[in-house]
Amino acid sequence: MDASLVVPLTEEQQRIRRTLRDLLAERAGPRENRAATATPRGYDPDLWARMSATPGAAGLALPKEYGGAGRGPAELALACEEAGRALAPSPLLATGVLAAPLLAALGTREQRAALLPRLADGSLTCALAVPGGSLALALGLTGDNTAEDWSGGGRAGGVQARAADGGWRLYGEAAQVLDGHSAGLLLVAAHAGGFARSRTLLFLVRPEAPGAAGLVRTRQTALDATRSQATVQFRDTEAELLGEEPADVLGALAATGRAAAVMLAAEAVGAAREALDRCVAHVGAREESGRPVGSLQAARHRLAELYVQVEAAGSLTSCAAREPGPGPDSGPLALAHALEALRATAGESVQLPGGTGSAWEHEAQLFFRRAASDELLFGPVRRLRARAAERTGRFGEVAA
Repeated sequence: MDASLVVPLTEEQQRIRRTLRDLLAERAGPRENRAATATPRGYDPDLWARMSATPGAAGLALPKEYGGAGRGPAELALACEEAGRALAPSPLLATGVLAAPLLAALGTREQRAALLPRLADGSLTCALAVPGGSLALALGLTGDNTAEDWSGGGRAGGVQARAADGGWRLYGEAAQVLDGHSAGLLLVAAHAGGFARSRTLLFLVRPEAPGAAGLVRTRQTALDATRSQATVQFRDTEAELLGEEPADVLGALAATGRAAAVMLAAEAVGAAREALDRCVAHVGAREESGRPVGSLQAARHRLAELYVQVEAAGSLTSCAAREPGPGPDSGPLALAHALEALRATAGESVQLPGGTGSAWEHEAQLFFRRAASDELLFGPVRRLRARAAERTGRFGEVAA
């Protein structure tokens, strides 16, 4: 890690952090989050509108010409960290982190002009649908996304795209689609062509359009209720090709995946910091044999170890957010460290206070579920670390 990359926040970055923290403290507490996840959308649309308006979380990294703030990964990572700290259910990950960069990278000028301003102002949400529950592989986080036919090969499996009447029709199913049941726009990865022209393309599906009659969206029960997921079925569903052929779709997915790993890491770091802060406060207030649990040497040592682990993950994530180039290579490594830190902190947050069955123990379980859910969707940690080693070559043959 290059210590020179860990720099103080600018005044604007501090404003972004302060504004979001105050807003989420007001509108995204444990009770508000439970109520939001129980709604049909799975999040609070009014909170999302306010997040999108000030400080413009939905469009922080989008170009100004399309209504975005024109900021960089560092600012978006700050927004994700605050969302993670509150465990706030919102379309930020699905729309702002996964879908928007792909639309900006691959969309035609007309598609970008029509869609990106609506994404930036929060009026349109978007979900990335990948077949087979292979989101981590499609994004190149746990393997080479060019090495397997994860989008579906041949005549069956995955999602198939067929040219028809000057357009495209989709057939198949995608599972574990983040915000897939509620998004106003679907970005679908599908297999197109026979053996000679076999390729993966991205398509736009508008659920409210007349041609989407064959679209079936079913919300799934998720380990982490704040990460709404759905199964999406395409039954002769009308779709629009994103961009124009030829296009490096797999390369764009991999670059988006490396950048998304940084944002996921920032979320995990924010959640870990909040879990640790609450654990310290709870342990300090609880007594055992007439002494505060926090004064016991074993507890203090463990809390210190957790602090070092969380801050190391935060420093690595900060460095990755400032790494130049499209899709930082250190993104998956930062995510691996951050998920480990969150899992360890959440686990100790249950055990250190003594498992009293308190309200805090229940809240600590929510942080643990976030870590476990993200590892299931984007990991596991060992494969994230192995993929990072493979791409960078920093650990020689260890990754094998």
